[in-house]
Amino acid sequence: MSDELKLVAESRNEFGKGAARRIRRANKVPAVIYGHGGDPIHITLPGHETLLALRTANALLTLVIDGAEPELALPKQVQRDPITGFLEHVDLVIVKKGEKVSVEVPLLITGTIKEDRILVQDQQAITLEVEATNIPAHVEIDGGALQVGDQITAADLKLPAGAVFAGDPEELILSIAPAPTTEELDAELDAAVAKAGDEPAEAASEEAAE
Repeated sequence: MSDELKLVAESRNEFGKGAARRIRRANKVPAVIYGHGGDPIHITLPGHETLLALRTANALLTLVIDGAEPELALPKQVQRDPITGFLEHVDLVIVKKGEKVSVEVPLLITGTIKEDRILVQDQQAITLEVEATNIPAHVEIDGGALQVGDQITAADLKLPAGAVFAGDPEELILSIAPAPTTEELDAELDAAVAKAGDEPAEAASEEAAE
């Protein structure tokens, strides 16, 4: 379940790209808080501590802004530098204890899939309605117990107490198919080689026709 991670933040009244660059050079992160009917609040977060906190999916943050009473918040959108991975901007949404929120939770496949079968995973994560202070880190599926032909839908998932799947219960999550035989793999390889050998000849014929 989500651990509360405390961050000490500062309000800010400088906006725009220039201000954002100055904030980042000071090893801080520009952020905006939304929620509960109030106006957006522009803040600055400590860079290193925020980077560590947001390594956790759906991190529940306890924000102390300018020494005021702590507030709980969840990351809504996180922008990172595509090369360095450093945080560039964070959007947060205020939540209250006991409040239900909609979050995307990763699926974790446990167990060992036997060699005669392959797992076909249609969904990597699912959207759940859960209490803001009780967000699961993941939902587990025991892949080692599955047989060829088995299909797991959203309705088959074992969700934590109080969690509700927000979509169609018949949505396919994963299935187990038989692993291809050596003969099937050889046939596929032969077909790929034959196709690759035909392509230059076809191209030459087209050029001659032109």
